[in-house]
Amino acid sequence: MVRETRKHWPFHIDALVVLPDHLHCVWTLPDGDDDNSNRWRLIKQGFSKALPMTERRSAVRVARGERGIWQRRFWDYVIRDDGDYAAHVDYCHINPVKHGLVGRVSDWPYSSFHRYVERAIYPLDWASFPTIETVVGERG
Repeated sequence: MVRETRKHWPFHIDALVVLPDHLHCVWTLPDGDDDNSNRWRLIKQGFSKALPMTERRSAVRVARGERGIWQRRFWDYVIRDDGDYAAHVDYCHINPVKHGLVGRVSDWPYSSFHRYVERAIYPLDWASFPTIETVVGERG
């Protein structure tokens, strides 16, 4: 779904982590293009159509013909500078540790972290012992 969307609505995936119940990503869009909404709509729609309808759905979702696999909204944020960019990329990669899914970032296979290690941007043991300063981003 992502590849198909990128054919018609190009963007570069700078960082990505897929978790059991959500995902985080940092995208770069073409100059002059800020249409995140359409890209997310197409990605969500493609996944929804490709999966069998086995999830539990609320009466409201059933009445609206909606699937129960995506939240209705997404959080959109415009990166301010290089430091902000680095913090958001780090946040994507630390997320599996933050949620207690693994003890080390390198143990989570569904992440662009491994691409960053291959390119020598991060060491393999990056954030093995995260501190509160390392875990930035979402509230709660």
